[in-house]
Amino acid sequence: MKKKTLKKFIALTLSMATALSVAACGSSPSSSETTNKQDAETENTDDTNTDDTEEASGDKIELSIIAAQYGQNTADWWKTFESDFEKDNEGIDINVEVISWNDISTTVNTRVANNQAPDILNIDVFADYQADDLLLPAQDYVSEETYGKMYEAFLEQSNVDGTIWAIPDLASARAMYYNKDILEGAGIEAPPTTWDELTEACKKIKEKYPDVYPWGIDMTTDEGQAAFAYYIWNNGGDFTDADGNWTLNSPENVAAIEYAIGLINDGYTNTDPANETRYDLQDMFGTGKVAMMIAPNSLPTYVKDGGNEVNYGMAPIPNNNGTSVSAGVMDRFMCFDNEYSDEELEAIKTFFDYFYEDERYSAWVEMEGFLPATKTGGETLAAKDESMAEWIDIVGSCKFYPTAKAEWADVKQGVISAEQNALLGESVQEQLDNLQAEIAP
Repeated sequence: MKKKTLKKFIALTLSMATALSVAACGSSPSSSETTNKQDAETENTDDTNTDDTEEASGDKIELSIIAAQYGQNTADWWKTFESDFEKDNEGIDINVEVISWNDISTTVNTRVANNQAPDILNIDVFADYQADDLLLPAQDYVSEETYGKMYEAFLEQSNVDGTIWAIPDLASARAMYYNKDILEGAGIEAPPTTWDELTEACKKIKEKYPDVYPWGIDMTTDEGQAAFAYYIWNNGGDFTDADGNWTLNSPENVAAIEYAIGLINDGYTNTDPANETRYDLQDMFGTGKVAMMIAPNSLPTYVKDGGNEVNYGMAPIPNNNGTSVSAGVMDRFMCFDNEYSDEELEAIKTFFDYFYEDERYSAWVEMEGFLPATKTGGETLAAKDESMAEWIDIVGSCKFYPTAKAEWADVKQGVISAEQNALLGESVQEQLDNLQAEIAP
């Protein structure tokens, strides 16, 4: 599995990732957190010491995992998981790195480019890695029992040519959250459901509370693609047509992003959407600085963990075409093809069996405030919390990003760049025309 080379490379690539990162456009609650094993410092760095030699001498199987940082408790949870797993599986050592969303793509891509891919990766995108023949099919590294727990609709989001290449980790759905006290104080009787009502509500809030941002928008590298989706889907637009052809510069999409930019230019939003991430907005919502925002079901947990209380309500995302569309977001686990032995593949299956054990997995989902990606996890959490049952119903009818298309990684970055250039005064039409020509020449 090329473990020796990978461990030597970790320290170098982390520093490279920091230098290369586009994280100047935003950050999660902390920059980059890792839970690396300290005993890597004493490892023998002789390149002639191969994996076959390690196995013959009876050494433990080692697995490297890169995991995304979801919130304030993610790194601590994985640290405990690592300790518990190794205690219960004495023949396997795991090395879990928890890396912020702003840095994770750069870190992983740097390692992949240097032939140093991790064994297991937790991230949102997968199609570009699959298109480059870097991944194993999911059923090669997931046991039948664990695979059978997954919601089929979630598995299908990672289907390419009839093969599932990644498995769902966590899911979330998006809705509009609003501060009841601020809306009431501004004379708004009900949360806005249309774009016209949203604009009018923003105007009233700004007049009554000049120091409050009526509406929150995140167009950073962290979640700019989500902002793009919120507005185009709720204006009758989409990333692709019914045949899967890219339609990034459709009239509906252009008008949607122009509307969002208009809210910013009119002073109805946070002042720096290119740099203020969803975490910044969630912090501002928690302190009453933002009155309304689109957020995942984890927002109440995030606000509570931050020591804040808000008299909040939840409503469908305002739309401009008569139908509100909720955005579903699903992150994944995937396994890179690092030429595993049968024993190593069994170790990876053991890792996933352990992670998706019903009580452990449900505790993970509940701790992060997301939605479960397994049927058994959904049943467990719905039995404990009726509001969770409502969200599970919502996520079943969400629209998802077209992440199974190999161009998605470029589209994701492209729509963010288009938004940020529009913030600087560039034409939305020209930006999306250029992107469409680049993606589908």
